Amino acid sequence: MYIEQLGLKNYRNYDNLEVQFENKVNVILGENAQGKTNVMESIYVLAMAKSHRTSNDKDLIRWDQEYAKIEGRVQKSRGSLPMELIISKKGKKAKCNHIEQQKLSQYVGNMNVVMFAPEDLHLVKGSPQVRRRFIDMEIGQVSPLYLHDISQYQKILQQRNHYLKQLQIKKQTDHTMLDILTEQFIQTAVKIISKRFEFLQLLENWAKPIHEGISRGLESLKIEYKPSADVSDEQDLSKMMTVYEEKFSKIKNREIERGVTMFGPHRDDLLFYVNGRDVQTFGSQGQQRTTALSVKLAEIELIHSEIGEYPLLLLDDVLSELDDYRQSHLLNTIQGKVQTFVTTTSVDGIDHQTLKEAAAFKVEAGSMKKIQ
Repeated sequence: MYIEQLGLKNYRNYDNLEVQFENKVNVILGENAQGKTNVMESIYVLAMAKSHRTSNDKDLIRWDQEYAKIEGRVQKSRGSLPMELIISKKGKKAKCNHIEQQKLSQYVGNMNVVMFAPEDLHLVKGSPQVRRRFIDMEIGQVSPLYLHDISQYQKILQQRNHYLKQLQIKKQTDHTMLDILTEQFIQTAVKIISKRFEFLQLLENWAKPIHEGISRGLESLKIEYKPSADVSDEQDLSKMMTVYEEKFSKIKNREIERGVTMFGPHRDDLLFYVNGRDVQTFGSQGQQRTTALSVKLAEIELIHSEIGEYPLLLLDDVLSELDDYRQSHLLNTIQGKVQTFVTTTSVDGIDHQTLKEAAAFKVEAGSMKKIQ
């Protein structure tokens, strides 16, 4: 799949933008703070209905405007698909094929993207929250049901935390409501964990040979899901539920004392091992970068294997962060099969055939023109 047309209205520093892209590498050149990353982000937001840079949608709306609009025409194997997302102070409206989607979980997944930005190099060494967000965003692209479950889980977690707070400060004394919320929490939590185990196994299957290739056969990668409860991928849902029920009954009083849910998918983490050693703690910067790159390239293959089409690849200012060898490996992998967007201040010093044949665009102060 590829995006052939993008339209922006009142988006970040863009008043109006209409641009045609090619189904190959598209390089977006420009000085810093001119709007390169905003174009990249808009493609991501069109696909995912949320930004990778901010959780506040109002940030996406141009100063002094009521709404922002992103339109795109996506070419897929079964034809052309117009997509539209309007972001306003009241919320979001999403359309596919000119039909408004009732739920964002029905909209996400119509266009698939893999984003690789400098902050993704923190996937390995950053906080658990970064890794949980990564898992949720990637599974959500190929499973609308997972998006629905995550959304339900967040609501129940919020309600449960609120009720625990009420019990903590003695505004409530009845435990019945807590028990009901705990039951709902467990039912949703085990579905999420089960899907995460399954997804990470697939991701490891793709990432392992890629990592081996980048490290010239010297390193072996292992990805491990680290749940906050004592559950494993060998257990079925009912066994996981039993583990959760027992754990919650043991720590019920402690949770009331603290007024917070002490474990669950929102507290889980992800570990990366290279040659049996935890990369986050013991890996060199090179190993951490190779791991992050392998995982991103594996995502491309995983999405392709799940939906039968390659996603778009967004490389936001990341080539300059990689050495020549990793740059070449990345560009060789995508050559000829993935529509790719690259933002950079300059392509000088990157000697690769893929970039020599790329379509090039110049961004300056919120305007974008193709370089002939």
